[in-house]
Amino acid sequence: MEASARAEIAVERPHEHGIGFGEAVRVWIRVALLSFGGPAGQIAVMHRILVEEKRWIGEERFLHALNYCMLLPGPEAQQLAVYIGWLLHKTKGGLVAGALFVLPGFLAILGLSYVYVLLGEVPLVEGLLLGLKAAVLAVVLQAVVRVGSRALKNNVMRGLAALAFVAIFMLDVPFPLIVLAAALIGFFGGRAGYAAFKGGGGHGPAGAEIIHDRDTALGEGLPDHARPNLSWSLRISGILLVLWLAPIAALLLAFGADDVFSRIATFFSQMAVVTFGGAYAVLAYVAQEAVETYGWLQPGEMLDGLGMAETTPGPLIMVTQFVGFLAAFREATGLPPLVAATLGAILTTWVTFVPCFLWIFAGAPFVERLRGNRALSAALRAITAAVVGVILNLAVWFGIHTLFGQVRGVPFALGAIDIPVLTTVDWPALALALGAIVAMFWLKARMLPVLGVCSALGAAYVLII
Repeated sequence: MEASARAEIAVERPHEHGIGFGEAVRVWIRVALLSFGGPAGQIAVMHRILVEEKRWIGEERFLHALNYCMLLPGPEAQQLAVYIGWLLHKTKGGLVAGALFVLPGFLAILGLSYVYVLLGEVPLVEGLLLGLKAAVLAVVLQAVVRVGSRALKNNVMRGLAALAFVAIFMLDVPFPLIVLAAALIGFFGGRAGYAAFKGGGGHGPAGAEIIHDRDTALGEGLPDHARPNLSWSLRISGILLVLWLAPIAALLLAFGADDVFSRIATFFSQMAVVTFGGAYAVLAYVAQEAVETYGWLQPGEMLDGLGMAETTPGPLIMVTQFVGFLAAFREATGLPPLVAATLGAILTTWVTFVPCFLWIFAGAPFVERLRGNRALSAALRAITAAVVGVILNLAVWFGIHTLFGQVRGVPFALGAIDIPVLTTVDWPALALALGAIVAMFWLKARMLPVLGVCSALGAAYVLII
C-alpha cells in the first residue's frame, strides 16, 4: 500500500527535468533553421529532435499537444513549438520557442523581398522565378494528395471536400464561412455519433520505437505552471490582446481605415482568427483577397511569394509577409518605398503571429479537458476534409495563372469561373511544371532539390533565349 502511494505521488509531483534554458534556446534555433517543407516537415523535425534525439518529451505528450494545436487557427507547427517551449520553461520558454521558429524565415523572406523589388526585372531573376513558380504547382498538388489521402476516408468527407471546392472556386464563398460550415457539420455529426465522422488521428509521426513520457526528461508528471490557473490565463491573455490590438487601434485612429497600413493590420488580424486547416488552405483566402479585393499584387507575384516561403525555413504562412511588403511598397505615402515596405512586412508578421501565442497561453492549461471529446474531434476532421477542396482550388488558381498568359471570367447564374485562354499557354512553364510533377510524384524527389533544379532550368532558358 505504501509503495503504491509513493508511485502515485511520483506521477503527480512536478518533475524537475534538468533542461537548461540556454540549452533549450540552442535547440530551438536548430529546429527553426531546419524547418523546411511545410507543416508536415516541420513537425517531423521537432519530433525527431525533441522526442527521439533529446528525449525531452514523450510520444503521448507530443501528439496530445499537436492535436490541440490542430484545433486552433494559425500555423500548427509554430504553435506546437510555443506549446512545448511553454511546457519546458513556462512563459519565457513558449515566447522564445515561438519567436525563434519565425525569425529565420522572416529575415530570409525580407532579404528576398528586397531583391525582388530591386532586381525583379533582371533576366536571371525572372528565369529563377519562372522555374520556381512552375515547381510550386507540383508542391501544391502534392499537398492536395497528402491531405486528401489522410482526410477523405469515406464518401461524406469526400462530399465535404467537393462542396468546399465548388463553394470557393465557383461561388466565391469566403474561406471563413467554409471553415465554419464544415466545423458545424462535423460537430453535430460527431455529437450524433455518425460513423462517417469517427476516426483516429492521422497527424502523428510514425516510427519503429515509441518513446513514452515516463522515459523522458519531462516525465509523466505535470509541471506546476501547466495546471489550470484562471488568473494566469486571464493576465497573459490580456497582455497579448493589448500587444496584438493596440497597434491596429493606433493605426486606425492616426491614419483612418483606408490607409494601407490600417488595411494590412485589419486584414491579417482577421486572417489570424480564421486560418484553420493549415497554410495551403489559407493561401487561397489570402490570394483571393490580396489580389482581387485589395489589388496589392498580381497572381504571378503571389506565386513568387509562395516560392520564397517554400524555399526558406519557417511556416509557409510567412508568405503573408511578402504580401504586406509589396502592399506598403506600392501604396504607402510619405515614406521611402523600401522603408514603408519593411514596416509593412514587420506589421504583417506581428499581427499574424502574436495571436498564435495568445491561443496557446490562454488554452494550454485547460487542454486536458479537450481530450477524447468526440464532437470536437469530428469538427476538426470535417474542417480538414473541407480544406482539401480549398487546397485544390488553390492549385487550380495557381495553375491557370502560371501556365497561361490570359484568363477570363465566365459568368453564370450563381457566380463566375476563371477560364484560361488556351492560345496563351506558356510552354516553358508547362514543361517545367510537368517535369516537377513527374519528379515529385513518380520519382519521389524531395521538394527542395526539385525547386532548385526548376529554378536553375528557368534561369538557363531565359538566359539562352
